[in-house]
Amino acid sequence: MGSVILMFKGEKGNKRILIYNPLSTFYLAFLLFLTIFLLPYLIFAGRIVSYSLEIPSQIIFMIFLLSLFGSQVNLKIREAKSIRPILAFREIIFFGVKWCIPEFHYGVRKTIISVNIGGALIPVLFSLFLLLYSIPALEQNLTVAYLKVFAAFIVVTLVVHKFARPIKGLGIAVPFFIPPLTAALASAVLFPIYVKTNPFIIAYVSGTLGTLVGADLLNLSKILEVGAPIVSIGGAGIFDGVYITGITAIFLLWLIV
Repeated sequence: MGSVILMFKGEKGNKRILIYNPLSTFYLAFLLFLTIFLLPYLIFAGRIVSYSLEIPSQIIFMIFLLSLFGSQVNLKIREAKSIRPILAFREIIFFGVKWCIPEFHYGVRKTIISVNIGGALIPVLFSLFLLLYSIPALEQNLTVAYLKVFAAFIVVTLVVHKFARPIKGLGIAVPFFIPPLTAALASAVLFPIYVKTNPFIIAYVSGTLGTLVGADLLNLSKILEVGAPIVSIGGAGIFDGVYITGITAIFLLWLIV
């Protein structure tokens, strides 16, 4: 089943596009079955994440579910155009024989750049919640806490950007273990400096935002090279690097500290 594109007017008449995979009865049933099947894991993982970030487990579980269903929706943020060579074939019949003559011409290729709700937007909003609410509520020295988060964010951004590669027809790819491992190691080194800071908040925020910036935002200029009609930031949904990095970094950090 293909994607559905909805268009509506935003501010100043600018058009926005909402791209989503329509939820058929079968697919909706599959998502519900997947949720029930993964329920023990979600409860176990949710409790660990809840304990680590000192956030109520109900909120964590709700974020899991919203990310699962939100992974089907992409919000267009811009449209890029590029001039690309296009190979076409022209048929010629000569004395009853059909010949296919290759022809090259240049055409305009459009690429829609969008952001995935479940794979990028929700993790980023949750990171902002941790920055603006959790850190002020939990940390004694806000300046030191924010400096540690910023330092870890810079480290993750630089490392992820170093390993990010454009893949034709797919998008920007990074080896799975690089972002969470970098976030966990950076957090383990930084959290005890001067005043102890919650290392799991450092790991989640730096991993999520660092992956988003290092892999996606700093590679926007390379998006046109991949040749895909639609490129989605966080487009692999709940299995995208932006989403999974923060959670995996928390689990890795438990093995380190």
